[in-house]
Amino acid sequence: MNIAMIAHDAKKKLMQNFCIAYRGILSKHNLFATGTTGRLIEEVTNLTVHKYLAGHLGGTQQLGTQIEHNQIDMVLFLRDPLTPKSHEPDVNNIFQLCDKHNIPLATNLATAELLIKALERGDLDWRELFKS
Repeated sequence: MNIAMIAHDAKKKLMQNFCIAYRGILSKHNLFATGTTGRLIEEVTNLTVHKYLAGHLGGTQQLGTQIEHNQIDMVLFLRDPLTPKSHEPDVNNIFQLCDKHNIPLATNLATAELLIKALERGDLDWRELFKS
């Protein structure tokens, strides 16, 4: 499965720790991330991550394009709801695209853990059928 990961600045360390904790599960899948997040994940996990541009430089739009073409199966987006972002329309677009294309989306650690555990159990295998 293709898993996309994004983390706002205040959540990057949390994303690193999440990826360390679930490295075994994540290693079985194709990982995509916005630039800085991807680099930070690679540094602490040795996982291979396809990196988009930084989110504010167009990485969020690149992810959106992949979602539109049904090339992403899950999005883990650890967002900072307390700090306004200049690229907020791009962020909201990710949420809309996930809703439109039935892509499981986590926006906080609790939901990310539920999705990763569901992935491990095979609960998201329906995505393979959905892509056919």
